[in-house]
Amino acid sequence: MKLQMHSIHFDADQKLIDFIQKKADKLDTFYDRIIDGEVFMRLDKNEKNENKIVEIKLNVPGKQFFAKEQSDSFEAAADEAVEALRRQIKKYKEKVVLANQ
Repeated sequence: MKLQMHSIHFDADQKLIDFIQKKADKLDTFYDRIIDGEVFMRLDKNEKNENKIVEIKLNVPGKQFFAKEQSDSFEAAADEAVEALRRQIKKYKEKVVLANQ
């Protein structure tokens, strides 16, 4: 799946980008019609810890999924965001299957 990565107010290293890409690619196993997506990584200056925010937006035909998570590391936030998207996709897929029966 093609993901556009945006790191706001910092430069994300390749290891982090690869980690998020690998996690997001697993969503293809739940729903194979994902077109593309965008990932926004930003630092929240207000908080002492848990200041890393990851937002993931996925496009599928006729719908868009979105998850925003905040944690003390980008990896943990990305994990939580991908998990939230997995739940959304699963729910949507069940709804679509029921509607087509």
